[in-house]
Amino acid sequence: MKTFLGAVCAAAMVACLAVSGPALADPSRSGGAPAAAASSAARSAFSMKDPFARTITRYGDADVSPYHIDHVIELQYRLKWMGYFHAGVTGYFGTVTRHAVKLFQRHVHLRATGVANHETWARLIHHTIRHRGAIPHICKKAGWHACYDRSIHQVTLWHGGTMRNSWLVRGGEYDLQTRVGNFHVFYRDIDHVSSVYDTPMPYSQFFSGGQALHGSGFMVDPFYEHSHGCINMYIQDARQLWRLTSTKRLGVSVYGSWD
Repeated sequence: MKTFLGAVCAAAMVACLAVSGPALADPSRSGGAPAAAASSAARSAFSMKDPFARTITRYGDADVSPYHIDHVIELQYRLKWMGYFHAGVTGYFGTVTRHAVKLFQRHVHLRATGVANHETWARLIHHTIRHRGAIPHICKKAGWHACYDRSIHQVTLWHGGTMRNSWLVRGGEYDLQTRVGNFHVFYRDIDHVSSVYDTPMPYSQFFSGGQALHGSGFMVDPFYEHSHGCINMYIQDARQLWRLTSTKRLGVSVYGSWD
């Protein structure tokens, strides 16, 4: 485990800004928009339920506290794995990060703006899924599956054999490890508070005893420290998983050596 340089703040929760696509033209104001224009706008609309979706991350953004995450740390890790980011992971989107984003965008034939927009994120996440060969076969079967590789702090989400998303997470410490095995979510609570530690566990989806996938009010860098056995996610990511799966039967597979 590496040492995280940024301090974790006990800040009040900051609501995640909703990102929506361009609105369809309003014929009552424009005198009637061509059907093709409306169709194009509909195709370009963005949803956090889209595959490999993230909100836009740009110059000046920062991961300030567990309640104010702009996914800069995740962006820097993924760019580092691609070989485009050579500095330390700081959680601040400065000139070095912007240059790395531009290099990646050129690599995948996107316009090199230096802004990690929706399409850039989708390409980057897809290119930085690690240990693909270790993902259990059960994850690729029918239905919804969240699969956690303890060795690399990675959750992948699958639906009907197709990968839908992946998030950086952290699991239990050595004496309270996240249990290995195949489970199903048996209980959910959007505003859960731990009865043992008296801490918020938003968007909780319990899969093994008291262990759950949930948003963490303590995690800034997923490779720094551990949970008490749960799979900690950024609060925005846990919300995203909740909106995709909270009404579904969700299988959970935990595998890989402890890290």
